[in-house]
Amino acid sequence: MADDTEGTTADTSGQAVVAAFGQTLKTLRLRAGLEREEFGRRIGYSASTVASYEQGRRIPSPRTIERADEVLGADGLLTVWKEQVERAQYPVFFQGMASLEKEAIELLAYDAIVVKGLLQTEEYMRALLAMRRPVLDQETVEQRVAARLARQDIFDRRPSPLLSFVMTESVLRHRYGGKSVLRGQLEHLLLIGRKPHVEIQVMPTDSEDNAGVNGPFTVVTRKDGRKFVYVEAQSTSTLQTDPEQTAFAAARYGIIRSQALTPRESLGFIERLLGEL
Repeated sequence: MADDTEGTTADTSGQAVVAAFGQTLKTLRLRAGLEREEFGRRIGYSASTVASYEQGRRIPSPRTIERADEVLGADGLLTVWKEQVERAQYPVFFQGMASLEKEAIELLAYDAIVVKGLLQTEEYMRALLAMRRPVLDQETVEQRVAARLARQDIFDRRPSPLLSFVMTESVLRHRYGGKSVLRGQLEHLLLIGRKPHVEIQVMPTDSEDNAGVNGPFTVVTRKDGRKFVYVEAQSTSTLQTDPEQTAFAAARYGIIRSQALTPRESLGFIERLLGEL
């Protein structure tokens, strides 16, 4: 659930990176003799958006950074910031997990509160973020949404990682944002769940056994075979690397999968929930 309980603003170190990038962008733009309006037109954004980039209030996408470097003839002075700026999209406690997702050959996730960020629709994301207290400012919301959507590239990556998600029935019934938001989310789960490298399973409320009673967690396996276990609550997290603990977590996830509905049964279950809305 890593991405669903993140803090209200980026961490201090992340903000410093974004601010430094923005100052570099402004310096290069002025050196090129371009007003914000003209520069924005060339990279496809408004002058106000350019200002928010330069002032460190908004984080540009890697593609935007590449385009800005090209337009300004910066010869890599901007693209060298790309990885650091991308990492700054996330609270410090999630940055390690965000990097692991990019290297994962297998990801196993159990959730019991909300749909995992990797599976969320934009409307569902916005509904969750709107409920945060203290309230998030609009630019932070946009930053979080953009970052979360970018992570969903994992579903189109080649070679495809093996992705497995188990979630409790209550997750699928909770009408965060209203019926229309939930309907769109359930429809999205059906689409994602039919991908050959993705398995989505439901843990029914009437199930008498559930090895996931200790709460949500994610197990990620890297190309080198090393496993990591990520657990988060209340904007704090742990990333477990001890081989014994990661082996236990992977085994526990296997038990959870065996106790849940099968992927085929789960898709049918989701279809029935849709019919009830």
